[in-house]
Amino acid sequence: MREVRNEYEKRLLARRRARTAHEATFRRIGTWRLLIVLAGAVLVWWNLLLLPLPVAGFIALVIWHERVAQRSIAERRAEAFYERGLARLDGRWPGTGPTGDHFRAPEHPYAEDLDLFGNGSVFQLISGARTRIGEETLARWLCERAGPEVVLERQQAIEQLRARLDLREDLALLGDELQSGVHPEALSHWAEAPIVRFPPGAAGIAFALGALSAAAFAGYMFHLWHWRWPLLGVLLGLAWSMTVAVRVRRVLESVEARGHDLDVLALVLERFEQEEFASGRLAHLRRELTVGGATPSRQLARLRRLVEYHDWTHNLGFRPIARLFVWSEQNAMAIERWRARFGSQVRQWLAAVGELEALSSLAGYAAEHPDDVFPALLEAGPLFDGERIAHPLIPRSAAVRNDVRLDSGRRLLVVSGSNMSGKTTLLRAVGLNAVLAWAGAPVCATALRLSPLAVGAAIRVQDSVLEGKSRFYGEITRVRQIVDMAAGSAPLLFLLDEMLSGTNSHDRRIGAEAILRTLVDRGALGLITTHDLALAEIADALATHAANVHFEDHIEEGHIAFDYRMRPGVVTRSNALALMRSVGLEV
Repeated sequence: MREVRNEYEKRLLARRRARTAHEATFRRIGTWRLLIVLAGAVLVWWNLLLLPLPVAGFIALVIWHERVAQRSIAERRAEAFYERGLARLDGRWPGTGPTGDHFRAPEHPYAEDLDLFGNGSVFQLISGARTRIGEETLARWLCERAGPEVVLERQQAIEQLRARLDLREDLALLGDELQSGVHPEALSHWAEAPIVRFPPGAAGIAFALGALSAAAFAGYMFHLWHWRWPLLGVLLGLAWSMTVAVRVRRVLESVEARGHDLDVLALVLERFEQEEFASGRLAHLRRELTVGGATPSRQLARLRRLVEYHDWTHNLGFRPIARLFVWSEQNAMAIERWRARFGSQVRQWLAAVGELEALSSLAGYAAEHPDDVFPALLEAGPLFDGERIAHPLIPRSAAVRNDVRLDSGRRLLVVSGSNMSGKTTLLRAVGLNAVLAWAGAPVCATALRLSPLAVGAAIRVQDSVLEGKSRFYGEITRVRQIVDMAAGSAPLLFLLDEMLSGTNSHDRRIGAEAILRTLVDRGALGLITTHDLALAEIADALATHAANVHFEDHIEEGHIAFDYRMRPGVVTRSNALALMRSVGLEV
């Protein structure tokens, strides 16, 4: 990690120096613009024929000024990119970057419980996506387990991308508002919508009318014929345009809303097309994206030019020229020809961009956590065998690691311990590492071997006043979902925190044992935590399929201290009274 930090700090310093230089140049150019205006006034007063000189100089300075301003903005975004990277390395990243809140789904079997989305979430830590389709792809990978072959392809791709810091930086500089695009479904629906059909020969007629009108106007300007001829050409073009006006309007209004999305998609594709990939999934994506010898970015650039041509018609000064050349009609038909040829490929391009951005995000995560390892994926199971696993959201320097093994022999760990001792953190560490493993990412462990496992968790279950549901009802509803998942095709990894804590000890003991026996009988693996030592007896009831483990605390100078290390057996004491006294309660 020290090597990554040094590189980030070096680049951050370079970008700050470059921005400072650009800002100084920007101020100097502003002064020069003022001076050239004053000098131009003197020259014009002296000789009006010298006017083109200051005008040309002023235009050149305006262009230069704009370019320097854009470079300064880019350097500022690069600074923000490396500042956020250093914040992640220092554990100061919560509150920075996209939260993925719009992907939150309370009904999902583990997303809320494992902090996949929201402030301080896995998504906020990992995501570097600059497009909505990239964010959607990463979110889907975190929420849906992939097959072993797909995960291995992702691991190889992440390994290729891990060291490509220039690529991740360039994506961060593509534009201020890229995070709000692309709207994948809207763009796909536009591209795949039925083609607007124009009358036979309409394109040729539009071109001929535009050419005739232009020729008539040119002849009039050179005094070759009367003004009636260009007027006649315009009237003929206008009359013909009225016959296709509804279709032209449909085409141009629909493409106008897609202009920003097209910009974003073309920029991201163009940047990825500059990369060379040796083999594997990335090389396959590159080959898939090239159609007919032309890259997607070039094909999208053609369409973007057509959209820009339409934007010109919003300029009042250009509208008469557009009318003369039958501009909008020709443009609309060119757009439909593009859709007829490439529209069916837009969804594929979007999917490729989403996959590449998701892989790039995971590669950035891997680069910033060099001690994390790729898990070994096994077909036979069920198995979760983690050596020195820790919670991925806790800074590596502060994380306490534990070994956790569940297999066809020992399917259940009953975790007891005092408040704040680390029980819930252990559950989330196991669950998150399983999720990361089957998303294709490295895991926070020295080693992890696991088989395909579905994940179901009841950790962050809450009541709902609006829906009239208690916390206990919410918990048993989620537990029912988890029990149903255990009957699925893939073995289940279940994580149940403070199981059935919302009911009395008698009902909790009977209900918990019945539920856990059902889960174990269905081949599931899992962990439960509890404060109720009566539930620890369940491990004895399930014989060799279960074991008790616990976390301890101790008193240091009047304060409770934890070492967060998992030990075999049942906890022998509670710190509840000590915690109550520590906040001033007289108990």
